[in-house]
Order: sequence, then structure tokens, then C-alpha cells
Amino acid sequence: MADPFLGVECSATGRRWRGPSAEQDRQAEALAQAARLPAPVAAVLAARGVPPEGAAPFLEPTLKDLLPDPLSLRDMGAAAERFLAAVSGRQRIAVFADYDVDGGASAALLLTWLREMGLAATLYIPDRIDEGYGPNVPAMEQLARDHDLIVCVDCGTLSHDPIAAARGADVIVLDHHLGAETLPPALAVVNPNRQDEDGDLGHLCAAGVVFLMLVEVNRQMRATGMSGPNLLAFLDLVALATVADVAPLTGVNRALVRQGLKVMAKRARPGLVALADVARMDSAPTPYHLGFLLGPRVNAGGRIGKADLGARLLSTADPAEAAAIAERLDQLNTERREIENAVRAAALDQAEARGLDGPLVWAAGEGWHPGVVGIVASRLKEATNRPAVVIGLDGEEGKGSGRSISGVDLGAAVQRLAAEGLLVKGGGHKMAAGLTVARDRLEDAMDRLGELLARQGAGQAGPADLRLTGLLMPGAATVEMVERIEQAGPFGAGAPAPRFAFADMVLSFARRVGDSHLKITFGDGMGARLEGIAFGAFDGPLGPLLEEHGGARFHLAGRLEVNTWRGQARVQLRLEDAARAA
Repeated sequence: MADPFLGVECSATGRRWRGPSAEQDRQAEALAQAARLPAPVAAVLAARGVPPEGAAPFLEPTLKDLLPDPLSLRDMGAAAERFLAAVSGRQRIAVFADYDVDGGASAALLLTWLREMGLAATLYIPDRIDEGYGPNVPAMEQLARDHDLIVCVDCGTLSHDPIAAARGADVIVLDHHLGAETLPPALAVVNPNRQDEDGDLGHLCAAGVVFLMLVEVNRQMRATGMSGPNLLAFLDLVALATVADVAPLTGVNRALVRQGLKVMAKRARPGLVALADVARMDSAPTPYHLGFLLGPRVNAGGRIGKADLGARLLSTADPAEAAAIAERLDQLNTERREIENAVRAAALDQAEARGLDGPLVWAAGEGWHPGVVGIVASRLKEATNRPAVVIGLDGEEGKGSGRSISGVDLGAAVQRLAAEGLLVKGGGHKMAAGLTVARDRLEDAMDRLGELLARQGAGQAGPADLRLTGLLMPGAATVEMVERIEQAGPFGAGAPAPRFAFADMVLSFARRVGDSHLKITFGDGMGARLEGIAFGAFDGPLGPLLEEHGGARFHLAGRLEVNTWRGQARVQLRLEDAARAA
């Protein structure tokens, strides 16, 4: 194992710092020379494995270069043809969607496209508590009686019986969740994670799959001399879903999100404008805004409120309706945080009592709200660097949600658990899964899931290492440099934002702000200074260490960002870790 970066074996947060390898340093130097890039930008590209000849297209990802042929996905031709036939024949169309951001955005894509073609469709989103995830037999029977075509988005791949129950209507599935060995009896199942797909597009979220179908529908229309809606204007929805569903920001997803953020910045979609306003967004949208401000509010309706609020918000053309729904979602999000905090505290206590050193961290509690168990599982995963499952028990069953770590396919393990009969049902994808388990099989199911995850290497790591892109001096951290680094984005899942270390820094200011945050100013002792903010620093050892620095020098690590205040742009460090300099 390589020596720790800057000699930091155990930082303030208990992590080992890992810097670029010698090979990455060589690649960065070659990139800087061949592509005439600043060293920090070259370091980011080297960490991604971008060769010198690939630097220019990587920094300017375009849909023209990266958008795949929709027909490369199985059943896409049949799905687009049937959808277009329903439009041309003015048939009755229903959209059955999941209750999360991806489902809501996927539904909004279809509803908006249909509205621009002069058609209305029925929106159906199941109640999380009363109906659970995905199509169910009563709902599909009802929809089939009143509609000619049912399009299931972000769900349906494992819904054999419900889709079979939709007699009299055709069903199209547009999904991305892991498929089983057999497919449901739908007219078309378009899913890059079907078992008979090659997986090249497995990183797409459901909204990405829906977008590709609309690309193919528009193409089929052009072949007959017709024209469809401008799909570039729909990319704000695709970007929101991609980021909020934690899809990897690699390949075509980079272009979808990059272009979608530009569309969102134009503030043309009433629902997203209203949501940005209640979230008090005062700058151009970034992946952070989508993942931490907008996404949670859209999700709040499906978690603890009315399931269709998110999709209605994203699809409405009425600013007044958008403002009312956004306000309600903002209120629900506040309530969701309160519920989440209570469940998180109880889940962490239970998990700690059970032990945090195994391959799986899990907790189950009576009456825990199904709408927050996924968020709590994510918090446990982050705290322990292990896959986590949190389950809310109600009667003889429990409904739970899991989140995984890189390199461990939780969805496949949960699906195998269901096939072995230890779950009532379960499925998902690599990083997230949902499950229903009988109360009397809970312990057996979790034991077996731990075994399956251990085979993939879960539980072998200690606290996650802190990976650093390279070293930087305060004087080099200019607004222009940060903007150049941002060109290598967007950053998020599968493409973490670069972290830089500042070595041997002097703290000239350190003060607690709010309940648990830390504000600092630091420099190299030669005049150059930089401000930093560490959110939640006093929830752990980082805040007290730096607040009582006593004149000591520190290595500091974090992500650079541009903070705009009263029209002035300044660079600040989003501080994540620190270690005493030797």
C-alpha cells in the first residue's frame, strides 16, 4: 500500500489520506503539457483516466457525441411505435410512476410531451404505505378498464402479476431497476439493466430511458413528415432525476446533466422555478442544488405526503399551481426531517448495539415511517462505510430500504434473497434496494444478506480513506481556477468532486457558526489567504480541534467552491478534514 498522503495516517476524522499514484502524477503532467491545462485541472482528468487526446471532448461533453442510439436498447422500437400509435389514434393513455424524483420526473417528461401534442394522460402514483412500490393488481386492473395504453416508468420490471392483470390494455415498461431471469408480459420492457442487455447503458436512470424513448418517437415522427416537441427543453427534468437518483455522472449522463443545468438556469419550467424559490436558491443550479435542495423536496410528497405531488409539480404549466404545490412540499420536507431525525437516532443506537464491524449494518423498528427508512439507511452507510438496511415494522411485515457502498451490488443480493424465499419481495440496483420481509424471517433474512454481501467484500474496510486529487496553495485557488476545474464536471455519484489538500497552513481565524458549523480563515504564512467552512464540524472532533488550534499548523482538505455574496464572487474551501502538520 502506498504511503499516506502528506503522512496523514489518521486524520481528525479518523481517516487515512490517499493522494494520486505515481502513474496518475505522470499522466497529469502529460495532460498539462499536451492539452495546455492548469495543473489542478490536469490532476482531475488524470484521476478519471482521461488521456491527453481525450481532454478536449471530456471538458465539453455533448449529446451529439454521447447520446446513444435509442434502438440499442431491446424493445425500444416496439415501445416507441406503440406510444406513437396511441398518440396518433388519440387513445387513452395512463402513466404509472414510482413516487420518487426519478419516477416523478419520468412521468413529467411523458405528460409534458403529450400536452405539447394536445393530449392529456392519466397520472397514477401508488401510495407508499397503502400500496407500496410498483404496479399492483387492483390498480392495473382499474387502469386497464379505462385506458388503451399504460406506461410504467421507474417501475414494472419485476411486476409479472400486476402487468398480467392489465387485460385489455397494452403495457410498456420504461425502467432501470435490475431485471430477473423472466420479464413481465408487457408489450415492451425497455430497461438497460435487463439480464439480456450488455449493461453499457446501465448507468441511466428511468428518466434517461424515457428521454431516449421520446428521442426515438420524435425520430419516427420525422420519418413521416411530422415534428414533435423540442426535447432539449426537457433536459432539466432528466438532470434532476439523474442527480437525485444518484446515477453515476459518467458517459452520456455527464452531457445530460451538463445540458440540463443550462436549461434549468433559464427558469422556464414553473414547477422547478417555484421549488427553487421556496428552497431559496440564489445562484445558478448545480448538482448540489439538485441533490440536496430540490430533490428532497420533490421526494417529500412520496415519503410522507400525497404521492403524486412531485410529478404534478414537475409537469404543471400553471405557475400558481406550481407555487402552491412547492409550498406544500417544502412543509412536508420539514416534517420529513423531523421524522428522519427520530428514526435515525433509534436506528443508530440499535445498529451500534448489534455491532458496526460486520458486512451489513441494519436496524428495524416498530412503526418507523417507510418514507424515511431509505434516507436513514444512507446515513448509516455513510457513517460506517458498509451497506445498510433500515426496516419499518408494521403488523406481520416490515418494509425496508437499503443503500450500498462502491463495489458491492446490493440490488443483486436482495434479489437473490427474494428468490430464496427469505423476502416477500425485493429488488433494486447496485447502490440501492427495497424489500418487504415477514417479521418472523427478519433475523434469518438479514443474516443471509450479510453472508451474500460479505462474498462481495463488504465489511473488510475500516473508515473510508479520504481520496485527494492533489496539493494546492491558497494563492492558486482563484475564481478562474475553480471555474476551470468545474469544466471537468458535473460532479456527483461515480464522479466525485475533486478534493485538494493545503499543506502546513496557519489558521488566522476559527469560530463556530450556527449550532455545529465552523468558519475558518487560513494561509500559507506568505500573505495568501483562503476562507473555509466545515458544516457539522462540531458533531465530531474536527470543530473542537481547529477552534482550539493554539497556533498549530494543519494540513487541510476539502472541495473548492465559489461563494457569491452581494454580487461578489470569492473562493472558499468546503472543509472536510484536517490533520496536525508534523
